[in-house]
Amino acid sequence: MRLSDVDPLLVPTAVAVFGASDRDGSVGGMVFRNLLNSGFKGGCYAINPKYQQVADQPCAPSLAALDKHVDLALIATPAAQVAGILDQCGEYGVRAAVVHSAGFAEQGERGTLLQEKLVAAARRNRVRVLGPNCLGVMRPSHGLNATFGNEQALPGHVALVSQSGAVCTAMLDWSGPRHIGFSAVVSLGAAADVDFGDVLDYLALDAQTHSILLYVEGIRDARRFMSGLRAAARLKPVIVVKSGRHPAGSRAAKSHTGAWVGSAEIFSAVMERGGAVQVETLDQLFAAAQIFGAGKRLDGQRIAIVTNGGGPGVLAADRAVEVGLTLTGFTDATRAELENILPTHWSHGNPVDVIGDAPAARYGAAVRACIADAQVDGLLAILAPLASVEPGAVAEEVIAAAHDTNKPLVACWMGAARVADAHTQFSLHGVPQYSLPEMAIEALSFLGRQQRNQKLLMQSPGPLSHQAMPDVEGARLIIEGVMAAGRKTLGTIEAKAILSAFRIPTTQAILARSPHEALMAAEALSFPVAMKIHSPDLRYKSDVDGVRLNITDAQTVLRTFNELTERAVMMRPEARIEGVTVEHMVSTRAARELMVGVLRDPIFGPIISFGAGGTGMEVLGDRALGLPPLNAFIIQTMIEHTRVARLMGAFGNVPPMNREALAQILQRVSELVCELPEIITLEINPLIGNDVDVIAVDARIEVNYRPPQMPVYGHMAIYPYPQHLIELVPLPDGTELTIRPIRPEDAEMEQEFVRGLSEQTKYFRFMQAIKELTPEMLVRFTQIDYDREMALIGVVNENGREVEVGVSRYMSRPGGDTCEFAIVVSDHWRNRGIGARLMRSLMNNARLRGLRMMEGEVLTANTRMLSLMKSLGFRIETDRLDPGIKLVSKVL
Repeated sequence: MRLSDVDPLLVPTAVAVFGASDRDGSVGGMVFRNLLNSGFKGGCYAINPKYQQVADQPCAPSLAALDKHVDLALIATPAAQVAGILDQCGEYGVRAAVVHSAGFAEQGERGTLLQEKLVAAARRNRVRVLGPNCLGVMRPSHGLNATFGNEQALPGHVALVSQSGAVCTAMLDWSGPRHIGFSAVVSLGAAADVDFGDVLDYLALDAQTHSILLYVEGIRDARRFMSGLRAAARLKPVIVVKSGRHPAGSRAAKSHTGAWVGSAEIFSAVMERGGAVQVETLDQLFAAAQIFGAGKRLDGQRIAIVTNGGGPGVLAADRAVEVGLTLTGFTDATRAELENILPTHWSHGNPVDVIGDAPAARYGAAVRACIADAQVDGLLAILAPLASVEPGAVAEEVIAAAHDTNKPLVACWMGAARVADAHTQFSLHGVPQYSLPEMAIEALSFLGRQQRNQKLLMQSPGPLSHQAMPDVEGARLIIEGVMAAGRKTLGTIEAKAILSAFRIPTTQAILARSPHEALMAAEALSFPVAMKIHSPDLRYKSDVDGVRLNITDAQTVLRTFNELTERAVMMRPEARIEGVTVEHMVSTRAARELMVGVLRDPIFGPIISFGAGGTGMEVLGDRALGLPPLNAFIIQTMIEHTRVARLMGAFGNVPPMNREALAQILQRVSELVCELPEIITLEINPLIGNDVDVIAVDARIEVNYRPPQMPVYGHMAIYPYPQHLIELVPLPDGTELTIRPIRPEDAEMEQEFVRGLSEQTKYFRFMQAIKELTPEMLVRFTQIDYDREMALIGVVNENGREVEVGVSRYMSRPGGDTCEFAIVVSDHWRNRGIGARLMRSLMNNARLRGLRMMEGEVLTANTRMLSLMKSLGFRIETDRLDPGIKLVSKVL
């Protein structure tokens, strides 16, 4: 498939600077001079009708007068001129632009109108635009500095993507003395067109980028952001710092970028699910840049600390416990080696205190012994500059040990003047080093957190249970009936009916509108019963003291009905009191009160919460958040994030709670919010659990109409596994072919499929010679985003296991209605109609997703594929730039 359409932003062949100038302080002048001085090897042209020369270079009045091929435009003109310049770019084949100019949405109504014109011109001319109001972009390895800053990034393997140009300049200024280099630096500015998702898509497959840093103020398009984040995080570490975590910061971020900011708690849950590591401060972002830039990974949570001072070692140990790292024990062999290396009065444990007078050789030997231990996943070396210590000599020992291991080793040389040379040595040799033990430990914890979040990222749950299929249509009809009656809040009985439709156990509730009806309900359900006020206008029944429990006789039922209704009318005279619900009393034996909720975030859509329930849930604040769809692993992770999880085990005479039943309810709540976009909020409180079962005692649901043009699962940030696309197709010879979307767990089968292809078939598919898929390609092909791409595999059953015989896939192009496709069928399964069947299913799916055009490239020598394309009605043309390639396309 083709390169990303933002490729010209980062690796252009020729650049034109609109607004280039010799005027002091001119943005266009600074951009042009930076481009000239950065070593850019391509064409570099100034465009400004006011000048004939800029920086001793010819200056053209327009693109037409320039008469040169240009693929990237840098625009630093008044805002009102930008849309017209983009029209010029479209006319002359410029495919990307960076708009440095300010004066757009951040300037109020007039600026917003100018930004709308900019976006319209970009779409009209098929030009991808970075900005406006952005610092620009750097690609050091390409000699590209398309910014107006004073800093020049060193070449390296860390990518920085930021909504703030100031953060970019601060990071570049900080990184220089530490010899940290960058593969790319991208300042998004207002992100009117190119956004995080587009840049992350590019960086995910960029061989120069080994880790990615994001500075985020707000997100406009959650689906694009999550798609790009998950694609990148599957292949390399992504570290995120989020501003606007509190109301004052949120207001500032909104005014700065115009983007939605969102809840800090929800954003943290989203980052976990996206496989990214979230840090709190810029200091931590800098720390993360060092440790991830070193290119080593923490394979577990077990660390060792080697120190020449007890105090710093204790501080580091305390912080390690707080951030979830484990101070490991050593093997007998390592302990014996340390006994031989160290004086008899060493600490005899972890941290390993080598004693303050330790010479460099002793310190280095202890580090090498510990890092070699199989029970050690990473190591922190701490040095206090005591009088008898030579910081530089010890640093050399640690650097040598770091280069001899694949495990992460970080240094903390405390102090300033005496350790300055050692800090320089660490930087030159790529060993992460920090001034404080706590920050060094935090840096190691970022590696551990990245490993843990990868497990969440790899989850690909389906939308519906295989067992006890929910009655989605029945639930939807109940909701439509409520909204047809002019209501947006479901009554208790209606809410419980929705839960029952999704096979969530609930207590039966009977609505009584008089004391007599309440008594009949109680006798029908059998005592003891619970009675609760019923009103569509009360968010919580406890607001009017509207719940009575453990009612055991008829007289109390009659009296309680009157008490509940009279008290409700007195306390809330404006509320509609429709009566009282009567329910059989749930046994409180060994009971835990829990809560499951759903809220609708304006950015990321439905969020599921779980935690302690009852009337004190808001005070306790014990909850974990999860982004649906959920599966068993994600659910268990959510449960373990709460304090109430500690009460689910056995204690005293109380047996352990049935956690499997709880997990099933959370799974079904996930299915409910996936399938019913009309649900805005849901609260099951209390959810009573014991050793036998878990049951929903009370529920509240608020609904609203779904937008008329919303696609399937359009309300969700993560597209669930599209189970509805599974097809069973009988082949002419009687073989049953299953066509289904690919899953992450199909990786091994996909690799076997590619290995089994003939060399010619591999070449026809990939347009290059390959033996098998690289690990990166395998992740990219099997862990897909079903919203913007699709891979349909054809599988058959051979000896009780699935075997892949063909695959078709498409990738939609950002900002448009076109997709690019690829298809390949096993050599052993040709001439059975599999290719045509896969393509028809793929085209039908693309059509349903709103795509208008499907395009592809086929080698001219691949006559079999060209014949298939012709039979499917594709238009076939020869590529003007390469006669060896045929361009095929079809209007869907």
